[in-house]
Amino acid sequence: MEKQDQKVQHFQVGELKVEIHPTREAVGVAAAKAAAETLMELGRRHESIGVIFATGASQVEFLRALVAIPGLPWPKIRGFHMDEYIGLPDDHPASFRHYLREKLTERVRMQKFHEIDGTAQDPEQVCRNYSEALRAANPQLCFLGIGENGHLAFNDPPVANFDDPLDMKIVALDAVCRQQQVKEGWFSSLEQVPERAITLTIPTLFRVPRLIVAVPGSRKAHIVRRALEEPISTNCPATLLRTHPDVTIYLDRESAAELDGALRSTESMSKI
Repeated sequence: MEKQDQKVQHFQVGELKVEIHPTREAVGVAAAKAAAETLMELGRRHESIGVIFATGASQVEFLRALVAIPGLPWPKIRGFHMDEYIGLPDDHPASFRHYLREKLTERVRMQKFHEIDGTAQDPEQVCRNYSEALRAANPQLCFLGIGENGHLAFNDPPVANFDDPLDMKIVALDAVCRQQQVKEGWFSSLEQVPERAITLTIPTLFRVPRLIVAVPGSRKAHIVRRALEEPISTNCPATLLRTHPDVTIYLDRESAAELDGALRSTESMSKI
């Protein structure tokens, strides 16, 4: 596949629509534009819109672009996030509550934003209460990233379950996931990364009708190839994205760097 600097490439793998953009900034802008169009359409049809937000380095440019778009129906949006560390104070820079306040909820005024309390004494009760609120909101849109181990939210390969009976659960984080948090600069050492987290499960994410996935950066190139090429399994949970009826993944040249051979050799991929 030849890459042209200023042109966007489109192809499809199973149900998964793929766009390759020149830079991570362009990924953020493109994903935000698609999100805005969906939010405007939902705003015309609903008085309340449930939306699930992702966090992490992959979402920075996307959220920056999204909150800068004027006229979005923020007052109708009931926001949720998909995971949080257990035991990490909400003022810690790596806390996802802290992240989303800084990059989202302090910049726009939503109808409501539901935070996951990772410091509560009873995290199981947190899961039950949050699951109930999420079901009531019936989210119509979800923003995602993909971890270096292929996780979706904090559903790392050892704990991912495509048929999970729970909407939300407590999980142990695997070594690759915890090392990623250090490499991205959220923690200065592996010992500082919490070992457990609360996460939405994969069936909960896949109930959402529309998924928008932003995955920029060279560190994601290997897992992007695995997600698009490997057999669908919990060895790489992101492979399941190829089955969702309405999902688009936005890549930059760096995260798409290992896809050339796969595109030439995989019959299930077609340019559109």
